[in-house]
Amino acid sequence: MTVNCFQCQNFYVTWEPSHPRGCKAYGFKTRELPSAVVLRSSGLECMKFEPKKGSGGA
Repeated sequence: MTVNCFQCQNFYVTWEPSHPRGCKAYGFKTRELPSAVVLRSSGLECMKFEPKKGSGGA
């Protein structure tokens, strides 16, 4: 299963053009999706994924 950062509570968008995406759980900002950085760095899928609460519905 691939982690989708856009569906995680820990994901956020920054104002920094060089590092537009961030992860509150791991405490870093990046140009890529944080889950891709975690996978490349550790070889493991993100273990801090937390689904967003109250995703409303269509």
